[in-house]
Amino acid sequence: MTSRTPSRAAASLAAALLVVTLGCAGPRSHPDAPSAREPTHTAASGRPFPALHREDIRWLERVGFGLDSATVASYGEVGRTRFLRGQLDAREAALPPAIAAQIAGLDVSHLDPQQTLAQVNAQYKAINAMPNGPDKEQARKTLNDGGNKLAYQAIRRELLRAVYSPSQLQEQMVWFWLNHFSVHQNKANLRWLVGDYAEHAIRPHVFGHFRDLLLATLEHPAMLQYLDNNQNAVGHLNENYAREVMELHTLGVDAGYTQADVQQLARVLTGVGINVGGPPKLKAEWQPLYRRAGAFEFNPARHDFGAKRLLGHDIKDSGFAEVEEAVTLIVEQPACARFISRELAIYFVADNPPPQLVERMAQTFMHTDGDIAAVLDTLFLAREFNAALGSKFKDPMRFVVSAVRFAYDGRAITNTRPLFNWLNGLGELPFGRQTPDGYPLTESSWASSGQMSRRFEIARAIGSGSAGLFDAEDGGGAAMSGFPQLSNRLYFEAVEPFLLTKTRDALDRANSPQEWNTFLLSSPDFNFE
Repeated sequence: MTSRTPSRAAASLAAALLVVTLGCAGPRSHPDAPSAREPTHTAASGRPFPALHREDIRWLERVGFGLDSATVASYGEVGRTRFLRGQLDAREAALPPAIAAQIAGLDVSHLDPQQTLAQVNAQYKAINAMPNGPDKEQARKTLNDGGNKLAYQAIRRELLRAVYSPSQLQEQMVWFWLNHFSVHQNKANLRWLVGDYAEHAIRPHVFGHFRDLLLATLEHPAMLQYLDNNQNAVGHLNENYAREVMELHTLGVDAGYTQADVQQLARVLTGVGINVGGPPKLKAEWQPLYRRAGAFEFNPARHDFGAKRLLGHDIKDSGFAEVEEAVTLIVEQPACARFISRELAIYFVADNPPPQLVERMAQTFMHTDGDIAAVLDTLFLAREFNAALGSKFKDPMRFVVSAVRFAYDGRAITNTRPLFNWLNGLGELPFGRQTPDGYPLTESSWASSGQMSRRFEIARAIGSGSAGLFDAEDGGGAAMSGFPQLSNRLYFEAVEPFLLTKTRDALDRANSPQEWNTFLLSSPDFNFE
């Protein structure tokens, strides 16, 4: 059949098919679908796909950013428990060579934040000294464009990894923690910092101890600048970061702490800031307390050494050790264990996760000193997790990444600008949330009619091959044309046996392969996992 744009009636059919399922409670089961199938096709490696249940496929979709042949084959070989443990133990698994080369070629992959900030600050100083006029405005625009380019490259790197990394759970957790410890690229100089923030504050700690992750974000200049702690000093208290640490990062708004606790934590955090110049001149007694790591600085001359009492505990006046003591105290609170466990359960299980699951996760958190991998192990092997499979609505990031993973099944795209534009249009661009609360995790935030219309257009762009994913990143000509063949082995083994009857009916009405692709990618089956 020849390519053609879906008709308005066809578009309405697919959009309506998706909308009518929104808000339905419980897993979308298929009474007429078999629970397992014998393998009839072979994977790209030559190995046959194993016989998998619908529950297996949905579990695999939820743990990663959607299906591809390699992930399905790997799961079938080792089974659920070993697959999960392998994902939890994964540390920067090798990317496909073409993708690794793209990432290695990005400027953002080779920048030092201290040097970069020093250079940017010097350039801003020089620009501010220029007389007002078009030359000054052009110089400022050129500098900001350079920062915007680096921020885009940071997003490009995260998207490429999300689509192609074999360590799919790691990529999910990088996205989860980037959202939990959210920073906004357009504040101050953050556009030059967000790439390093993701790479060194978030990525190394996603399966480690929560205390280490919290400290890594606390010591990064992106967070300190975003929430103004670089302005927090003795005699000039700034409570912004202290409040968000307690409310958004660790304890939650209803954990029982008081405004006095926020103020005490803010006093603990005085002197924690940024320095890209030379070390300050300090009194002899303060010199042993001075700390510096890259652009991060603890300056005892800016620190409040007075007595402090946080969450009912006295904090010793010991410089940065006060910060470490306060972080440990906060993370050890049962409220922290419950808050983090519930946030994880909302993201992976349900908008209103089962309290008994959250409590078991919290107990694991407390018994393991906040071991994130152990908490995730409790979550993904829980009966409540199984019971919720098929009912979680994908947020925009999961929808976009899973669509590209499924459609191209390991084939390396060369242009991530369409993914950037789709996520921006859907309202969930990485580093794009202005407020520090991060993007919402629940279905109601992403299931409006406008969102559904945009998803249909994205499905059509991918399904028709018109998205430009294989164009040159710099806007050059297309390196490849044509549309993906979604009615392939992966589809017939991992998707087709478990489709809703309404989805099958819609697919049967498609007038071309491109239209069929569009219907599949915009269907309820694809938008829920």
